[in-house]
Amino acid sequence: MREKFALKLNKFFEPIYTLGPDGIPFFKMFINGEWVNSNSKKVIDIDTPIDGSIIARVSDASKEDVDRATDVAYGSRQKIRDIPGIERIEIFDRASQILSEYKDDFIITLMLEAGKPKRDAEGEVRATIDRLKLTMEEARKIFGEYIPGDWSDDTTGKIALVIREPVGVVVAISPFNYPLFIASAKIVPALLAGNTVVSKQSSENPLSLLLFARVLEEAGIPSGSLNMITGSGAIGDYLVPNEKVAMINFTGSTEVGKQIAKMAGLKKLHLELGGKGMAIVLDDADLELAAKKCVEGSFKNAGQRCDAISSVLVVENLVDKFVKEVMKEVKNWKHGDPRDPSVKIGPVINVRAAQRIKGLVDDAVAKGAKLLMGGNHKDCYFEPTVLYDVPLNARIAWEETFGPVITIIKIKNEDEAIEIGKKSRYGLDSCVFTKDFYKMWKIAKRLETGEVTINDLPRHGVGYFPFGGSKESGIGREGIGYSIDEMTQIKTITLNLEPAKLGKVRRVYSA
Repeated sequence: MREKFALKLNKFFEPIYTLGPDGIPFFKMFINGEWVNSNSKKVIDIDTPIDGSIIARVSDASKEDVDRATDVAYGSRQKIRDIPGIERIEIFDRASQILSEYKDDFIITLMLEAGKPKRDAEGEVRATIDRLKLTMEEARKIFGEYIPGDWSDDTTGKIALVIREPVGVVVAISPFNYPLFIASAKIVPALLAGNTVVSKQSSENPLSLLLFARVLEEAGIPSGSLNMITGSGAIGDYLVPNEKVAMINFTGSTEVGKQIAKMAGLKKLHLELGGKGMAIVLDDADLELAAKKCVEGSFKNAGQRCDAISSVLVVENLVDKFVKEVMKEVKNWKHGDPRDPSVKIGPVINVRAAQRIKGLVDDAVAKGAKLLMGGNHKDCYFEPTVLYDVPLNARIAWEETFGPVITIIKIKNEDEAIEIGKKSRYGLDSCVFTKDFYKMWKIAKRLETGEVTINDLPRHGVGYFPFGGSKESGIGREGIGYSIDEMTQIKTITLNLEPAKLGKVRRVYSA
């Protein structure tokens, strides 16, 4: 039996935590450039899905803590706006160097708090470093434009400058599945655009983000620009309607996203919500490629991805061959303790999640689906599962799985796949496997999704390509430059040139 992991960090991170009498670290919150405890004195135990043991504790923020963080962010808006854009870029460049120096601390923290296999934790840290390095590219989207007025009768003699300005205080609420990268992909463009941020990470695994705040502190982010609180979901409910908040940037479930939209009032919203990513495998597809990508898309990060392949729609004359290829490929995906370097599928985030996935699988089997492998769990470890011939009345055909399950549904042709896609309440990602350009174009145009990938699994990566959902999968787009668009607002400055006789004069022609 393996020894339990103890969270041991480099001395660089000593300011952000204290050790309790039992040797378990207690992490502070980051408000107004200081590492502080909650005035509520309440704490949250952070356990690891690896074995359920407590690895750390964090503050359970009070309403007073939230008010203070919001007030500080509101009062600090001018600080970050007064920093020249090139200096903001330099701050993030320093942050990427610091994060690279201490990447091992982040990797071990992600493995512990999220149950990620080492290769997945390394990938998340690497993506965060890349996101910081791409701020120069992203900053170009903040540039404005000049509009000459002489192309319209009512603006002749005038010009306009259209500029982008920060929205103000941005609340960034992040999920558990990529606790470092998703949060950083909200915080970095918000600060780059000149906003201040109040960040709240999932109470399941807030540690890596607190480490990230320490990196940004050392890199030179001005005090009050970034404020990080920890606590339960109720704190988010209290934070959203605050009148000093200008924008809510949330990634999480559709149900919570709807609740946020009701509470937010006239605030700007950027919501990346649930998904039911379909893979459509047509009769001319490269079967080996399709099977490999569908398995990866279903199993990567234990299926806990908004862009995961959540159902595989395969034409019926090809489905048996496809299933054989899938069963060969799943052998390459070892399941177990993520501390084992050969493991590719670790635990899901908690026992509740495993039980929910179990309920979806059992429902499908009860309605006629064939269970080819898996289907059970022990504690947080849900077995890699393959369901075949899943009927459309099964819950798993329509609900987001968020677990390591391959759901195979037979279809007659691409038209049936399109109709199934239209009936889904989600519209985030899908993919198509075919060699026929006209079929791929037809499907890509008719699916009501934010992104369609051809001959590969959907993956958002660092966000170099924009992504986001339609229907109940969200509002807005994320990505390099596209996040900046969401976190800025347009201001038009109109100048009348006539007093200086600089404007063009409209000549009137007589008949």
